[in-house]
Amino acid sequence: QVQLVESGGGLAQPGGSLRLSCTASRNIFSISDMGWYRQAPGKKRELVARISSGGSTNYADSVKGRFSISKDNAKTTVYLQMNSLKPEDTAVYYCYADPRGRYFGGIYYSSDYWGQGTQVTVSS
Repeated sequence: QVQLVESGGGLAQPGGSLRLSCTASRNIFSISDMGWYRQAPGKKRELVARISSGGSTNYADSVKGRFSISKDNAKTTVYLQMNSLKPEDTAVYYCYADPRGRYFGGIYYSSDYWGQGTQVTVSS
């Protein structure tokens, strides 16, 4: 069973930092593009940052220069380091893994996977 386990959300002051973690099963981690979406109340879910299986990264314009996505292959974990947090960063953050169209161990993957979501609140 595929699992994405998130941790690291919480409350931060404006200008502060938080780090989110998302640990995936090895089969999924090895072949997936992974990243983070967020959804604030009354708003659409939006892509925050993405890291490909090869390690290339993309960021939403709103977080460029403040957030950094990385991964640890040994721990099968993706991290989102969030610095210089703003109140508008307040949202539920969801980790995702997208292995669609790829194979691992002879198994073809046709679905993407999502974490349970973690709340990030930026407030003084």
